Amino acid sequence: MHKLGRGHRDKVQQFMTITGASEKLALQALKASDWHLEGAFDFFYGQQSHIKNPYTDMILADGITLLCNDLQVDPQDIVMLVVSWHMKASTMCEYSKEEFFTGLQALGIDSLEKFRERIPFMRSELKDEQKFREIYNFAFGWAKEKGQKSLALDTAIGMWQLLFAEKQWPLVDHWCQFLQARHNKAISRDTWSQLLEFARTVDPALSNYDAEGAWPYLIDEFVEYLNENGIIQSGQFK
Repeated sequence: MHKLGRGHRDKVQQFMTITGASEKLALQALKASDWHLEGAFDFFYGQQSHIKNPYTDMILADGITLLCNDLQVDPQDIVMLVVSWHMKASTMCEYSKEEFFTGLQALGIDSLEKFRERIPFMRSELKDEQKFREIYNFAFGWAKEKGQKSLALDTAIGMWQLLFAEKQWPLVDHWCQFLQARHNKAISRDTWSQLLEFARTVDPALSNYDAEGAWPYLIDEFVEYLNENGIIQSGQFK
């Protein structure tokens, strides 16, 4: 690979990372497609079609881990949620070929180097309130099990801790403890979306909380839990 220019070397590395193909196969596919990555993937997956594996058109967890290594990003980093949002990925820990390449195209990425350069921009999008809301709402469908309407509690708690570490909601740990102690069931989409509204509009001391408001019952119960446990006293957050 040392005879190739940097751009071509980068594409070979990216191709190998995503497909798990050998360098020889990567070179064969890229040369056959005149060094266009998407065409190379079509060539490669076409060659593999006799295997009858329904996942040959997918980038799965191992491929994503390798991609993260090349991007120098931890797979658990919240920026990978932002990447998945751009890809419009339907499921956590996997991308279809269509999702992946449509997302790259929309981001103007055609090499690992450009991918790395876009990471700070994608991280900064979490600071934009409207984009954070979109990413937050996207995360529910992305993180839930296929075929399920609700989000498993452990998964929801992990996602809330990740998202609210970024948004910095002081009550997030109390919310997660409350759910484990009192709820211990899957989370509905309504509760998921309304919690962001609650965190955004109700101050941590609950001084502007309206008991007659149209909050999901689980959020009303959480407020009771905060008061019962002395976490909120005399309109102050302890």
